[in-house]
Order: sequence, then structure tokens, then C-alpha cells
Amino acid sequence: MENYLSKIVVDTCYQVHVGLGPGLFESVYEEVLHYELCLQGLQVKRQSPVPIMWRGVEMKLGFRADLIVEDLVLIEIKSVKSLELVHKKQLMTYLKLTGFKLGLLVNFNEALIKNGIVRIVNNL
Repeated sequence: MENYLSKIVVDTCYQVHVGLGPGLFESVYEEVLHYELCLQGLQVKRQSPVPIMWRGVEMKLGFRADLIVEDLVLIEIKSVKSLELVHKKQLMTYLKLTGFKLGLLVNFNEALIKNGIVRIVNNL
């Protein structure tokens, strides 16, 4: 199911990138991508607070996930000059904390969106 959703997300990212182009704030891409995925009938959470466990205590807000699709795929959106290793590590940490198996790191600030999408897996 994750792979199926991944294809939909990647195709939708392409459409959004073609429509808007690079250079906007992350929040703009997040808003439009959320809208487009919901139009396709997917359940998508935006800026969803994700609690984490620390020393046996649940911390209510560990981080906020940019987008979570069907409670299976976590999307981290960037609009930066280039993706760095720290961005990939950030998403891997998010996957480990949530138990999700698939995450997509999407940098909309690329001339070609295919160069800005990185698939990160956690025991998939």
C-alpha cells in the first residue's frame, strides 16, 4: 500500500511543481499538495503533532509532521538550495519515532522535481 501511495504522491508533487515552479516557501507547497491529495480522496493530515516517548513518559509534541498520507506515508517538505544529509536523517528519525515504513523528502526548490524527491524507508 505504501508503494501505491508513494506513486500518487510523487505524481502529485510533479503536478504541483509544474504549476507553481520552484522558489516559494515550504508552507505554500504544503498547502497545495495537501489540497491536491485530498481532492484525490486520500486522508491527509497536515502539521499533525506527533508525540514521542522519553524515559517512559509521553511528550505530547515531539514534532509536527508536514503531511501524513493515509496514516502510512510521511512527507517532509523542503524548499532549499539543496537537500543535505541532515534532512535525510531528520526524516529517518521521524520514521523510527512513528513506526512508519515509508517517508518522502520533497525539495520543491529544484529545476526538475525528480531531482528533489528522496524516498526513505524504515524496514519496508
